[in-house]
Amino acid sequence: MQKKTLRTILIIIVVAISLYQYANQDQSFEAVTQELPATLEEPEEESAVATETEAAVEIATETPLAEPEAIEPTLIPTESPDQFADLEEVDGDFDFFVMALSWSPDYCASNDYQDAQQCSIGKQLDFVLHGLWPQYEQGWPSYCSTEELPYDLKAEYTGLYPSDKLFDHEWEKHGTCSGLSPEGYLAWSEAFKDGLVIPVAYDSPLEPFRADAESLQAAFVAENPTFSENSFALYCSGSGRFLKEMFVCYEKDGAPRECSNEILKKASKSCGRDDFLVRNTR
Repeated sequence: MQKKTLRTILIIIVVAISLYQYANQDQSFEAVTQELPATLEEPEEESAVATETEAAVEIATETPLAEPEAIEPTLIPTESPDQFADLEEVDGDFDFFVMALSWSPDYCASNDYQDAQQCSIGKQLDFVLHGLWPQYEQGWPSYCSTEELPYDLKAEYTGLYPSDKLFDHEWEKHGTCSGLSPEGYLAWSEAFKDGLVIPVAYDSPLEPFRADAESLQAAFVAENPTFSENSFALYCSGSGRFLKEMFVCYEKDGAPRECSNEILKKASKSCGRDDFLVRNTR
């Protein structure tokens, strides 16, 4: 009897333990299932973010890109290279212009430095304007009218010539054949003079040096590339021993051109030696 009773008690205890363990496992399962929705909701947030991103991409794709505003180029004002554009029109009856530039040290030495205005020590003049001369392909016109140069124009063009006596002489002999008014003739003379760049070697040299026609022409073309070598014709003094003068040839509209065959032929005879002396300024 006692054994049966003891067995019964043991069975009850085992059953009770089993029920207790089962009850605990069921509670753990409920706890786990209660936590799962919170864990499973996280992908929904990622899905929402992905949806917003896709929507943004769709909007960006559908919205046309704004075209960049056209940038207007900055215009830099430049001065017209045509220094003759605003000058009086030339309508004289001739073929082309010669600008005669004298080598001042040779003129002064040849005249024993008697011209104080041009040859005084300290002037250091190099190439100076002798005159602007209308030319034919052969020969030249001169003294075409008796019109006089107004005196007050000389003050407006101070320094154009190395000596004031050249104003009247050049106008009377050459300017009157240009088809220009006195003021127009002086304005064209100034434009030609100021438009030519003098190479460094010929810019008031303090020491004499030797040169030849080819090297001098090349030096001027290097500084004035719109000219050709034959735009420059050289003349010498002392039977070809000293540089005396240079003719620079232009079309009637101011464009550089080659000098006439007549001028070039005379120049080659004048400076016919292998080289010549370029006197220094003082």
